[in-house]
Parts: sequence; C-alpha cells; structure tokens
Amino acid sequence: MIDLNVFWFILLGVLLTGYAILDGFDLGVGSLHLFAKGDYERRIFLNSIGPVWDGNEVWLVTFGGALFAAFPAAYAAAFSGFYLAFMLLLFALIFRAVAIEFRSKRESRVWRSFWDGAFFLASAVAAILFGVAVGNMMQGIPIGPGGEYQGTFFDLLRPYPLLVGAMTLVMFCMHGSIYLYLKTEGELQEKVRHWIWGTFGVFLVFYILTTIFTLVAVPGAIRNFEKYPWVWGLVVLNVLAVANIPRSIYKGMPGQAFISSACTIAALIFLFGFALFPNLVTSSIDPEKFSLTVYNAASSQKTLAIMRNIAFMGMPFVLAYTTAIYWVFRGKVRLTRFSY
Repeated sequence: MIDLNVFWFILLGVLLTGYAILDGFDLGVGSLHLFAKGDYERRIFLNSIGPVWDGNEVWLVTFGGALFAAFPAAYAAAFSGFYLAFMLLLFALIFRAVAIEFRSKRESRVWRSFWDGAFFLASAVAAILFGVAVGNMMQGIPIGPGGEYQGTFFDLLRPYPLLVGAMTLVMFCMHGSIYLYLKTEGELQEKVRHWIWGTFGVFLVFYILTTIFTLVAVPGAIRNFEKYPWVWGLVVLNVLAVANIPRSIYKGMPGQAFISSACTIAALIFLFGFALFPNLVTSSIDPEKFSLTVYNAASSQKTLAIMRNIAFMGMPFVLAYTTAIYWVFRGKVRLTRFSY
C-alpha cells in the first residue's frame, strides 16, 4: 500500500506532467511565434492554441493548490526562495494571456507587432523559468532552520539551473512545432516540418549536455536507482521516446511523434521526481538536517485523506473536460471572423 504522503507526491508529479505536456506546446508555439511570416501565419499560430491554452493552465493552478494543501511547509519554503522568480513567471503568464486576447483587436501593424513580441517574450521567459526552478530543486537551494530561504534571487541563476532552463525552452519549442504540424496544412505545414528537425537537433544537444551535467553537478540524482532498479526501465523508455520523434516525422506519422514528445516530457518529470524523492525541497546548506521531505513538510493524515477522496471525485471531471475540449477543436486551424 502507498501511504498518503507518497500518494500526494505522485499526484503532484501527475499534475505537473499534465501541465508540462499540455501547456508545454502552448509555450512552444509562443516561443516560435516570431518565426512566422506575415499576419496570416501568426494568426494561425494563435488560433492553434486559442481554444485550449487557458484550460491547460488549470493543471498548474491545481498543482499549486495541491502543493499548498498537502505540503504547506514545502510550499512556503519554495515561495520564499523563488518569490521574485514566481512573480516574473506570473507576470509572463498574465502577459501571454493578454497578448493572445488583445493582439488582433486592432488592424494597426504597430499594435499587432507589439503584441507579437509580447507573446513571444512571455512564452519564452515562462519556459526558461520553469526549467530554472527544476534545476534549482535538483541541485538544492540554501534552506536553513524552519525552512527559511537564506539566499538571494541571483543565487538561483547558477550554471546548472540555467542549462536546464535552456533545455526546457528548446524541448517546448520542439513539442510546439510538432503540435503546429498537426494543426496546419500546405506550405505553412511544410515550413513547420523543417522547424521540427531544427528544434529536435538543438534539443538533442541540450538533452545530452544536461544529462552529463546532472551526473556531475548532482551526484545524488541516481541514489534512488539502487533502491528501485526498475527505474532504469524508465530511462530506457525515455531514450526510446526521444529516438522515435525523428523516426515518426521521417515516416510521416506526426501524431506518433507528438505522443513520443509527450512521453519524453513525462519521463523526464518522473525521473526528476525519483531523483528528488523523498525530498520536496533539498537544502544545499545541510541536506540531511534542513531538507523538507514528503513527511516533515506534510499536512496531517486526516487532511491528506480527505483531499485524496476529493481528488478521486474531481480528477475524472478534469480529464473528461480536457478530452471533450480537444475533441471539439480537433483538426486543422481555420480562420473565421471569430478567430483571434
């Protein structure tokens, strides 16, 4: 039986995976937005994610709420350490939403160019900040007694977290370009096909560099592999998913490529979770003494049990809603007078 603390750790991983896969291609499309030429192509890009981007962000909101309720001490420590970074992230996500809604409200070229730049910048900054946060959680942050953060904002901008941030950006660009290939047609689709090859090549370089850097900079990243050797199977599946992306594109199976890209993201997040467990926030000052784990940072067992029952009732509705939205808006993008 899985105890409640581990259950909520796993559920947080599932919520984070759902967000990374779904909003990951949104952020990727936004990061590629300025590479589109002309107003028509950029409107196609916007409308490819227009019906779904706000629903995709619900996964992040749910993740934050679950973290706050299940592990309040870890939530407090993370927000005290990443406060400025979280404000920048929040600003980027809000500005991205405003750019999507405002961009096509006026015919002015200057107006649309400004919001195009805002959409691109907000999407790229958000993707990088997510990666930087993951890199810091892997390497550890200066958490002292009582879960108090004892560093500055610039302490978060170390080489390893920045590398993870860059890898996250190019991974989302690859994921977004595959999604765009599924939603476009004609010359634009062929252009996007070339982007897939380019973004995959850059991602592969960063993937290898980040893997090597992780083994060097975070020696404890594979400590749980000795206790749970079956996790090596997940590593193999991750490599196979990455390898299947170019194979699927070459054979004209973009749907399979998108599934492989999603599996790549999911595998990386679960490997991140295994590397972190049982810690939620690892202290770089004294990991054994000051780290916040799934046990010392958790709410009471009664609270976790009640929340588990609510999660079991609520998750089917979330999954059903998400499935329905993607089914309704399936197929190629068509611009109408109601489009963005």
